[in-house]
Amino acid sequence: MSDDKKQDGQEQKRQVRIVWDDSKMEMNYANVCNVSSTKEEFNLLFGSNQSWAMGQQDVRIALSNRIILGPHAAKRLALLLNNAVSQYEEKMGEIVIDQGQPQPDIADQKH
Repeated sequence: MSDDKKQDGQEQKRQVRIVWDDSKMEMNYANVCNVSSTKEEFNLLFGSNQSWAMGQQDVRIALSNRIILGPHAAKRLALLLNNAVSQYEEKMGEIVIDQGQPQPDIADQKH
């Protein structure tokens, strides 16, 4: 067996193992998420709307987390979420988005 074939076989046998270290993980609940982007990054803002009263002029969202992702990580997240939602809907039924709920205006954000 040539050295090249031997190396290829060894590289195929070696697999990277991902270890999820949750020892410092914090947990927050969010019922609101917003996304903005620049050329270099995507900003995900998570927060909680606790009022949901109909007819309010302003709806105040208490922001709890900001996650900044590079474009490649953002695309991988989008694919993962799409897959997770599809699997969820196969088991539980379609998730219906209430179009009557107030939607954030990205141009009018202050944070």
